[in-house]
Amino acid sequence: MVLARFAAVCLAAVVGVVAAVSPSLADEKKAADKPTAAADGKVYELRIYTCHPGRLDALNKRFREHTMRLFEKHGMKNVIYLTPVDKQDTLVYLIVHESPEAAEKSWEAFRNDPEWQKVRDESHRDGPIVKKVESQYLKATDYSPIK
Repeated sequence: MVLARFAAVCLAAVVGVVAAVSPSLADEKKAADKPTAAADGKVYELRIYTCHPGRLDALNKRFREHTMRLFEKHGMKNVIYLTPVDKQDTLVYLIVHESPEAAEKSWEAFRNDPEWQKVRDESHRDGPIVKKVESQYLKATDYSPIK
């Protein structure tokens, strides 16, 4: 229940920030739910990573230096990355896929990318980073400022 409220608050913040910034628009675990597209086909993915204690800096470094670029390489559009003000060791982010099928293909290609596998393995030298991955696919409402 707390996580659902947290995700709703994060999503509201994401939509507000994205709307203000852009009018247009795992780690090792595959999401269990199949995405459903909005009318235009786009599907948004909200992901929450809970890190092992003290490992958020390593995760941020990996995203900053590698993961975001690799997401784009595989067709995933980076929207926003956030850290909760009241929760340590957590990263929340939103990405966009062109369609549900594109989401599946993008994640499969990303997971199988030798560059990603090397980056992931090297970043785990000091121990695992991500303890838990949560993912939810979303579609924009008809009244959303971004679609």
